[in-house]
Amino acid sequence: MAHSNPFGSRSTADQVLAGVDLSGRRIVVTGCTSGIGFETMHALAANGAHVIGLARSLEAATDACRRVGPSCTPAACDLADLAAVARAAQHISSLGAPLDAIVANAGIANLPTLETRNGIELQFLVNYIGHFSLVNQLTDLLRNGTGRVVIVSSRASISQAPAEGIMFDNLDGRDFYRPLAFYGQSKLAAALYAKELSRRLQGRGIAVNSVHPGATKGTRLHKYLRGPLALVLKVAQVFMRNAQRGAATQALLAASPRVSGITGEYWADCQIATGSRLLGDDALARRLWEVSERIVAAQMQHDPAPLQVAA
Repeated sequence: MAHSNPFGSRSTADQVLAGVDLSGRRIVVTGCTSGIGFETMHALAANGAHVIGLARSLEAATDACRRVGPSCTPAACDLADLAAVARAAQHISSLGAPLDAIVANAGIANLPTLETRNGIELQFLVNYIGHFSLVNQLTDLLRNGTGRVVIVSSRASISQAPAEGIMFDNLDGRDFYRPLAFYGQSKLAAALYAKELSRRLQGRGIAVNSVHPGATKGTRLHKYLRGPLALVLKVAQVFMRNAQRGAATQALLAASPRVSGITGEYWADCQIATGSRLLGDDALARRLWEVSERIVAAQMQHDPAPLQVAA
């Protein structure tokens, strides 16, 4: 049974984990170099966890882990390259220890012009497909009964995603491309994935939840905004939360005993929240899973790479 949860929009990652001893825990965090990913890694490590910090390059991950301390292990994981994702998963597996949590945090947003890789729009590939592939390859390492997966989504999954949810016939953006719509689609896909993964792992007692971290300074997600939206953002940043607050909900879900046993929910401000109406569409979630498996298989056939564990 979950304990009461007194935290909210002003809570920080350090506050939600205050007094929680994470000694002996091993937690994977993607996008560890800055913003809420870095603050999540920092808060987990400060409470005794060993964090495997993933970034696009080993150099960037190493620098971030060095800034946190010796309880962090860096690893390269370019989420746009599924062969690199497979190498990262194999490297984590080769460390020979179970995982207590995976925080799928990394992301890109609002690319001004259409970018694709092997026929998949880049926001969908990085924000969703890359994490789908990585997490699925690591779930066998999660501890039964206590393992956790945290998938970072966004309120854009409600406000920006297409009405039908996932544009299965336009995943390459060939018919049309709108940056905000494709970002919202990728974040809805992430939340749908969390729902379906929760169902699939329920028998093992593993909790899977999705998160809206809130509008946060320093995430680099808005660096591509131009024109009027950029001006609006400049003003809005005055009211945005800092990265320590932005990291609070995912830190809570990754490691706090207060939320033990809660799974399949969409969270915001450290509380269960109302997500997209499409999160109740089990058929859509299953179809997305099946299509995603085909995308991963096709991408790996298109650009295979030998799996080698770094020395």
